[in-house]
Parts: sequence; C-alpha cells; structure tokens
Amino acid sequence: MTCAPANSNANFISGFPEVEFGRSADGLLVALVGETAFAMLPASGGRHYLVTGWRILKPMAEWTRSDFYGHCGELADEASFRAKVEENAEHQREKHALARREIRSTANTPWGPSQGATVFAEGVICHWTAGHGGFHLSPERNGKVHAGLRAADGFYEEDECWAIVAITFPPLFTGFERRCAERTMKDSFPDAWEAITGDVLQPGESWRKDERTFHAEHAEDWIVVSAITSDHEKGFVEVIATPGGKRGPGTEERRFLVPSEEYRIGRFGFVVDESRHRVYGGPSSFVGWQGRRAS
Repeated sequence: MTCAPANSNANFISGFPEVEFGRSADGLLVALVGETAFAMLPASGGRHYLVTGWRILKPMAEWTRSDFYGHCGELADEASFRAKVEENAEHQREKHALARREIRSTANTPWGPSQGATVFAEGVICHWTAGHGGFHLSPERNGKVHAGLRAADGFYEEDECWAIVAITFPPLFTGFERRCAERTMKDSFPDAWEAITGDVLQPGESWRKDERTFHAEHAEDWIVVSAITSDHEKGFVEVIATPGGKRGPGTEERRFLVPSEEYRIGRFGFVVDESRHRVYGGPSSFVGWQGRRAS
C-alpha cells in the first residue's frame, strides 16, 4: 500500500488492510484502505460527498481532487466519513477471509460471454461481461432459493437480483454485503421479503412498496411526466402531465404552469394541484408541443 511520509499528519488503525487517515495537498480529509482511496469532498450548502480513487501511486499528502473519480453518496460530517471508511475496511477484511477465487471463464450468460468470474463457493459463481454481470447458481444451489424468487435458469443479475443470492447463502457474503442485500430486498422485492421474514414493511421502508402506494393514491391525479422552464411565462415551469403519470400511445396529456419556486419533484413525481396550477394553452417551450393547443 502507499504510505505517507513519517512527518505527515496521517494516522493509522492497525489490521488488514490498514486504515490510514490524513489530509490531501488541497486540504481534503482523505483515507486509504488497502489500495482504495477515499476523500470527503465539500459541496454547496454545507454538504459533503464521499469520493473514491484506486491505486494512487503517490504519498497521501500529495493527493488532489483530480485523483478521485468515484461518487459514493452524501456525507453528513467527518464522523460519517470515518464510519464509511471503517465499514469498507471491515468489508475488505471479511472478504479476504472468505477466500473467493478469481477464475478464467468463457461461459455463456444472459448478458453475453463471460470475461471472467469469481467463485464464491461450489455452485455459486459471479460472472462479469463487457456490459453487465451477475450470479449463476448450479441446479442444486438454485433449488434452495425461495420459490417466489427463483430464476428458472439460475442466473441473477447484478443490479437487484444478486441480493436474492446473498439472502439465500448469507455465510458467503460479508456483513456489508448482507446489509446491502437486505436493503435491496426491501426496496425491490418487498412482497417476497414480507413472505420470507414475516416482517411487514412500513411506509418509508421500501421504495417499491411506497411507489405502489403513491400511484394508488394518485391514480386519478395529473402527474408530471416532463417539465421545462418556460420561455414564454417568466417565473414558471411548463409541465406535461398525464392521469396517474401513465405513458404510452393514447394517453391523455395536458400542459400546466407551475411556479418555479414550487416545482420540486418528490420521490415518485410531481402531482399537479388543479386548484392552483392552471391548464396552459399558450406558446410552448416543448418542441413537440409547438403549434399544438392545450387539451
């Protein structure tokens, strides 16, 4: 690993891999875990973001903002930065102990030919391809997956379905991965999660369940599907809305004007308040609506 000079302001936490904290050349709070570098990047409004880099081959005190390229979400403060770094170190230590094996592979997958794979255990292999990736389970392993989640071909893509593998075989994953898998299951597969665990998810605990509730409650309301700052009505956003936010051929559309200071998209969309946001039939800033009249 890259080590800071003896007279730097870095500090260490022993273990494998070691955790090293310090300051970059431009004053950022930074850290190193193995070959992964982290920085706490200031943003507007007093906010901060976690950014990452890989194999920065120079002392920590010489790092700069340009050495980091990965964006990993918002941070509340320095304590949350240190907690994220420690969490990553714990993850790397546990992953090392699991002794996963990298192998060559040319297997066919739903995402194209495999360009390599990681063996988590006998019958549990994670493939990566030119554009995507995911797990493949042997028939025996796949038979242990909950029937409501089981893929007939044994393939589970990397964006969401990987979590199905993780909750089925938790000893093969790190604590961090298991926590991520639980979050993904609650967000993406709430019905299966409730059936398996008996845990009824409350509002705010599942993105997909909350989305269903939102659309059920606003099925008859006008929900914005497209918006643009109006070139013709100063201080307003021109929006196109449809009943329930539906899309596709034959869907009724209407234009409304919403004051710019009010237009804030929520988790699942902006609901037009017909008592306050007037239907608009004037000149449009949408190319596709120019020359058309309001519904």
